[in-house]
Amino acid sequence: MTEIDVDLGTVTAPSGMLVLGMAGWIDHWPQTGRPLSERARTAVAAGGGHLHGPEGSEPPAWMCEAIAVEAAADRPLRVRARTSASPFDEEPTIAVLEVGLGLPWPGPDGGEPVQLGDLPVDRCGMVLGDAQALDGFIGLDGQSTDGLADITYWGKYEDTVHTQFGGDRIPQHPSGHGPRGWLDLPLAEAEAVAERLRTWTREGPGNGLMVAVDAHTDFHRFNRAGWNHPLLAGLIDLGGCPVLGIGWDPGDHSMRHHGERAYGQVYPATLEARAGEAVLRWTIPPHDPGL
Repeated sequence: MTEIDVDLGTVTAPSGMLVLGMAGWIDHWPQTGRPLSERARTAVAAGGGHLHGPEGSEPPAWMCEAIAVEAAADRPLRVRARTSASPFDEEPTIAVLEVGLGLPWPGPDGGEPVQLGDLPVDRCGMVLGDAQALDGFIGLDGQSTDGLADITYWGKYEDTVHTQFGGDRIPQHPSGHGPRGWLDLPLAEAEAVAERLRTWTREGPGNGLMVAVDAHTDFHRFNRAGWNHPLLAGLIDLGGCPVLGIGWDPGDHSMRHHGERAYGQVYPATLEARAGEAVLRWTIPPHDPGL
């Protein structure tokens, strides 16, 4: 299976702590114990490692997971992915994610990898960025960061609704596929438009139209930033730091990573040596239909 290297851009870690975590749970860390940056500081002091919440719980009860490592605070950190074709739809998927940490190799003289733990692939995506910046991450159900929202609709009556109400095609995949709708509306206006569409559906043909209002949370912003990227990856500014979000094709996730940790679908994170410098590496093995 042919592998391709992809440059995903750069992030920064002015706190000196870099985190790779499950995007769907980044804003839940305070609810499971200490804030993410406090947990990361403890792990970094020990050479880096795996974080989970609630603290003291066993794997079946884990809600939040992340890997935290020390990183240079004074320079951009390059992020690269090695991809391979999905065995299900032949689209590129991440096989290896690597981040140059901008620090000398701290591990064994022989350069053997240092095991940090493992992570599942979150169906809501992954996020990579500065630990302190991520303390302020506004998640899926949070408030709009700018008072705006996006509204989309799709389904059986999409063409009829488009004729009557309008709405542009909004590509949410590199193929150009996506629902129709409107971007960057004031939140109250977006809610009013959505209610008009729902009322039309209830009073007219009945079930057959899906309508979504997505407030401009940080979660939605990085999903949107990755809409047209082959790996659904996008950078956003969070607290003055570029932070990377990585989405996953729902079908590929369902077939390859479904069940996540509860079903043993976890993948190793390591510190590796590259030309005398430290690199964070997350390796997602190919799908094995025999497992």
